[in-house]
Amino acid sequence: MPRLTFDTPFGPMTVEGEDALTRLWLPGTRPDLSGQGEETPLLFRARDELLEYFSGRRHTFDLPLAPAGTDFQRSVWAVLAKILYGETRTYGQVAAAVGRPRALRAVGQANHVNPLPIFLPCHRVVGKDGALTGYAGGLELKRALLALESGKECFGC
Repeated sequence: MPRLTFDTPFGPMTVEGEDALTRLWLPGTRPDLSGQGEETPLLFRARDELLEYFSGRRHTFDLPLAPAGTDFQRSVWAVLAKILYGETRTYGQVAAAVGRPRALRAVGQANHVNPLPIFLPCHRVVGKDGALTGYAGGLELKRALLALESGKECFGC
């Protein structure tokens, strides 16, 4: 699978995919490096869009995405994709949006296994009282991404 690793203000990240992005590896996570293919224009575009996002110059992404998951997970990720820059939703709101208002833990698990964090912004999902809850990249990264989107921080400016 084609893969590109690059430096960000938060540490190295890796994107992978061929015709569409299939995975974003956050700092502290390790991609399976077997079978790495050539770096592609799509991967360079993904890198550039992420770096623009971190600098505060990009609020949406314009890339083809193809996350692999169950029907339920993909339905959760589709809801995440609609959460606008600078906004948050609770797990309950996401569960209601997928038609399963009591499936809070399942929504949390779908967020946890989200293969395209930031592109499918699971960092924008918070607890019902607004508390920051788990994030695969760690709560410090989640806090930083939310601060960026609120205009309080700019990384790489």
